[in-house]
Amino acid sequence: MTAGPAGEPGAGSGPEPLWHRSAGQLAAAYAEGSATPADVLEAVIERAEQVDERLNVFAHRAFDEARRAAAASGERWRRGTPAGPYDGVPVTVKDNIPVAGMPCAWGSRVFAARTPDRDELCVTRLRAGGWVILGKTNVSEFTLGLGNVDTLLHGTTRNPWDPRLTTGASTGGGAAAVAAGVGPVALGTDGGGSIRWPAAYCGLVGLKPTVGRIARHDGLPVVLHDLEVVAPAARTVADLAALLDAVAGPDPRDRASLGVPDPPGAGGRPLRIRLVGRFGDHPVEPAVTASLTAAADRLTALGHVVTAGPVPFDFARFDRHWRTIGTTGLAWLLRDHDGWRQQVGAIYPPMVEHGRSLTAVDYVAALTTFRELFVQLADFFTGTDLLLTPTAGAMPWPADQLAPPYQRVFTGIANATGVPAITLPGPPSPDGLPVGFQLLARYGADRLLLDVARDYESGFPWADRRPVPHPPKGA
Repeated sequence: MTAGPAGEPGAGSGPEPLWHRSAGQLAAAYAEGSATPADVLEAVIERAEQVDERLNVFAHRAFDEARRAAAASGERWRRGTPAGPYDGVPVTVKDNIPVAGMPCAWGSRVFAARTPDRDELCVTRLRAGGWVILGKTNVSEFTLGLGNVDTLLHGTTRNPWDPRLTTGASTGGGAAAVAAGVGPVALGTDGGGSIRWPAAYCGLVGLKPTVGRIARHDGLPVVLHDLEVVAPAARTVADLAALLDAVAGPDPRDRASLGVPDPPGAGGRPLRIRLVGRFGDHPVEPAVTASLTAAADRLTALGHVVTAGPVPFDFARFDRHWRTIGTTGLAWLLRDHDGWRQQVGAIYPPMVEHGRSLTAVDYVAALTTFRELFVQLADFFTGTDLLLTPTAGAMPWPADQLAPPYQRVFTGIANATGVPAITLPGPPSPDGLPVGFQLLARYGADRLLLDVARDYESGFPWADRRPVPHPPKGA
């Protein structure tokens, strides 16, 4: 049995509280009648009340609506007609994904008054499966934070492993919720690492799916072209896969979702893995490198062939064009909002000015570069199955401070090229903090990543390693 820095025992120490259980365990309890969705919801709400004053995971609580949904789910289970295998399982939704009747401020005072009257497609699919939405989780402003969730509107989200530290941007609220036991899964987005960094810093598994794997419709204005995708985070790979299955699939209103390939998974075969521990001249902190090296050794012990090698794409070109899409998108978004400068965080006016300084030629140059980088990765994946890197170059820093620039260099290439990427918990740092490592696969090979993740989790499980509960301030 392992534990966190001030460790909380896992399942092996006795009966698990309901809030502690995985989505799969909850679904099994509902099916056998040993717990009801209402029982679970009240346990999770109680847990949220215990931890959220300290962690600040919510942008909006929807507990009354959740109680009604849990009661309806319980009645379906009683009749033997659940809406799906995970009917009644609690889930949080990031506050840049519209949920009808709930505020969707995108982390900003600019949009604080907005309450959509339609669900985004992924939420429609969640409801169809009976998942119970706890509320909206805190998010970096415009999902363009630089390493933390720290907004004028909803304040600072903190890491359950050490509340002094960041959860990472921008699905930090969702990741903190799952790590703290406020629901077993979280639905977020990833436009440059936004599911993977928080998952890595909170000891979770997080998937950035292939672009189009989860169709998008009725969402917020698109400021990141097709770089940002809906993305799940969870404590276990099985739960991650369950949430992905609940929301994935094509829709005729999203052309990117049509014709996404779905090649077979690993099939038990040894995989060829390229290990790249550094991109360009950007530094990597020693604790990250040590954990990555140990994770590579673990993958080798599982029978895979891990070989160190160079970055398999033109990183300098990627690095040169990476900021273009986000800053021009933000400049476009705020073009008609008078007084926005007085409503946003200090980092955003310089982003807008940078976006305004660029031209259409610059924008097309970035998109063309990303297409060429996709070809480079496609060629690479003809002879190699996976690319192994750190998820982030830095260990977490104070929650109200920005990330060092080298923190975020490893994740954006998956968004720029549309390929899938997953972060898994590697060996922790010497002081017990989570450290994630990243695997990238060819376009469409989400199933391959999930197979490798299951294999790794089976050999080196992490779900019993949790942060200690944190009492409210002043307790």
